[in-house]
Amino acid sequence: MDTDDARADAALFERLREAWQEADPVPADLADRMVAAVAVEDLSREYALLTLVEGSAPAAVRGEADTATLQFSDGETNVLLHVTATEDGSRRIDGWVDAAPLAIRLVQGDRDWGASADEHGRFAFDSIPPGVSLLRLVVSGSDGDVHDFRTPQFEV
Repeated sequence: MDTDDARADAALFERLREAWQEADPVPADLADRMVAAVAVEDLSREYALLTLVEGSAPAAVRGEADTATLQFSDGETNVLLHVTATEDGSRRIDGWVDAAPLAIRLVQGDRDWGASADEHGRFAFDSIPPGVSLLRLVVSGSDGDVHDFRTPQFEV
């Protein structure tokens, strides 16, 4: 491309930009509104995570039916957990993951339990004592890379 063609292209793009600015100008507050919308979305997500982490009292996640459903995501991997209180006071945790898990561990302090997922990504933990827990997964991503997925702490 020679210099004259580049100048002609630049002039054409400038005229096109001016035409769009005249016909449909960008709202003056668009950038501020977008920043606010993104900030609110991040705040909602952060609040949900902080509520799970800070709400360490058992009543924070247990309702009248003594069940809780928790969802976690890191943008690549999504995990859904359903926590149910059993008659003996322990917990059953049913989970689903949308990635190929190579390892699944539920951790409470120094204790941990392992599980394996079926072909649909379903896994379960039985007879888990109440307490602050976190879930750790080693997953194979869509690009074939292996990465760790760890939830924030949550009360079971």
